[in-house]
Amino acid sequence: MNISLLKIEEDTTVDGPGFRTSIYCAGCENACPGCHNPQSWDINNGTPTPVEDILKTVLADPYADVTFTGGDPMFSPEGFTELARLIKQHSGKNIWCYTGYRFEALKDKKPQRELLEQIDVLVDGPFVERLKDKDLLYRGSSNQRLIDVRASLESGETVLYDYQPIPVF
Repeated sequence: MNISLLKIEEDTTVDGPGFRTSIYCAGCENACPGCHNPQSWDINNGTPTPVEDILKTVLADPYADVTFTGGDPMFSPEGFTELARLIKQHSGKNIWCYTGYRFEALKDKKPQRELLEQIDVLVDGPFVERLKDKDLLYRGSSNQRLIDVRASLESGETVLYDYQPIPVF
């Protein structure tokens, strides 16, 4: 199975806490005005890349967790579901996923639900330029949420992820 890959960014600290390997995919139908990555909207801008090749890059760094971003991984979830399963099977790494969709709209759709079941934190909601807030951690606009996916799926209600960064003095 392939993922339409734009790039892999290793040792990034902007797509979730700690060092992360961020997988940027192509394909997004949200087309949010002000998007920081509009070249990712067209799925044809990516390179079809086997999941196994991406997995090798992810596993090569034992210290970095993983972020799926784009584009929108929920636009074509099958490849990301397979990748997430393999990551968890081989490493147990923490996985974050960015999407322009709301969690409530994804949890009842089978392909997206299967991906949700493999990730730890979902950053959901479209980017809204008038709600842009540069002081938010790991989000571009204040309507976007950090969702604790496992707790949300278990409880049947959306549970926000309580991220508390270590204060810097």
